[in-house]
Amino acid sequence: MNQNITSTIIVVVGLLVIWVYMKGSGELKKYKIEPSAAKKRLDLEKGIILLDVRTREEYIEKHIPGSTLIPLNILAKEASKKLPNKQATIFFYCRSGNRSRAAVKMLLKQGYTQVFDLGGIIRWPYKTVSGKK
Repeated sequence: MNQNITSTIIVVVGLLVIWVYMKGSGELKKYKIEPSAAKKRLDLEKGIILLDVRTREEYIEKHIPGSTLIPLNILAKEASKKLPNKQATIFFYCRSGNRSRAAVKMLLKQGYTQVFDLGGIIRWPYKTVSGKK
């Protein structure tokens, strides 16, 4: 009998964890942008900031043309200086999407309104370059 109760509790807790995770990620879905949509907007619109939040070494190895590097570990303290317009459109990317998602959350908390998670450069099917700017 105890084994059945334990199994039921584990299943319920597991479902709650999945629900909480899905609920949290759903809130950020409206801030997600697919590479094709981002590329189209970058080609057509002026003033979009394309921000790489990886390390300097990762950026030098490979980055999207026209992007600016502000590593995630300094973004919080540098954002107000380097990104003074809180209504500017900003596309964030990293290697796989974790740091770009964190950057979007971070800047939303700081009052930025037009921030979008492009995800990882590993999903970017368009041209990339290497080296410093």
